Amino acid sequence: MRDVHALYGGEMSAHHYFRDFAYCDSGMIPWLVIWELLSTSQKSLRGLLADARARFPSSVEMNFTLQDAGACLTRAKEVYGATALLVDDLDGVSIGHEDWRMNLRKSNTEPLVRLNIETCSAPNLLRDKTDELSELIKGLRA
Repeated sequence: MRDVHALYGGEMSAHHYFRDFAYCDSGMIPWLVIWELLSTSQKSLRGLLADARARFPSSVEMNFTLQDAGACLTRAKEVYGATALLVDDLDGVSIGHEDWRMNLRKSNTEPLVRLNIETCSAPNLLRDKTDELSELIKGLRA
């Protein structure tokens, strides 16, 4: 984050880092932002979440055990990078297409890769890409 002066960085494990908070982790800042949104939107938290999930369907973080996680990241870039609008190696490999994106990263502590996928209002595309990427990763276990 410091290298690229990012405003925000987050993890699926609920860690939130903010440039204006000395790049430190804070759970209080997102909580306050949610409270502000709740008070100004006149929606319930359930309603806000439903809206966000409908606009940006996303997978859960999926973990796959692999002995050569690096080869998996390389293969994903080979298969999906050529047609991508964005390929970023900042945290594993993030690959963005017009209507979906993915992040695949190695675990620092276990022989795992972690996969996250998001789409723009396309739950069927999310299912298809989740199945497709899962099969690609599982095929690299041998």
